[in-house]
Amino acid sequence: MVQDFSFDIVSKVDIQNLDNAINNAMKEIKNRYDLKNTSCSIELDKGAQTITMIGDADFQMDQITEVLYQKMIKCGIDIKAIKSKGREKAGGDKVREVFTPINGIEQEITKKIVKDIKDLKIKVQASIQGDQLRVSSKNKDDLQTIITNMRTKSYGIALQFVNYR
Repeated sequence: MVQDFSFDIVSKVDIQNLDNAINNAMKEIKNRYDLKNTSCSIELDKGAQTITMIGDADFQMDQITEVLYQKMIKCGIDIKAIKSKGREKAGGDKVREVFTPINGIEQEITKKIVKDIKDLKIKVQASIQGDQLRVSSKNKDDLQTIITNMRTKSYGIALQFVNYR
């Protein structure tokens, strides 16, 4: 009997890594000349799983968002791993933007990934398991081909390939 090999396609964010990226971003914001002595801040609410950024104006929000993205990339977090709920006016003249980490793959994106895998015409089985996807095959090379192909596509979220067996 030939053993099946498999891996899972997931989308999840390591909250501790994200917390480190946010702390590093805040250090840079406090020391940066153009942002020093402003009310710019980034906070992670681990309970609600939200990132709240506050700035004095839209251009400052753009700057602190850029700083956060740079720090996330340095910590190995894809910037597609968080999703903005949009900017809004906060108290006074301030602007607020709330981000949420993406944990789990939405059903419609999962179906699109399965369709893309089937379009490759490789002998693999893709099964949806809740908010993740398991791909299995009798051939390891086929699984490597799937991973390589999935890395070239963009689904609007960060994908990780885990539990490779």
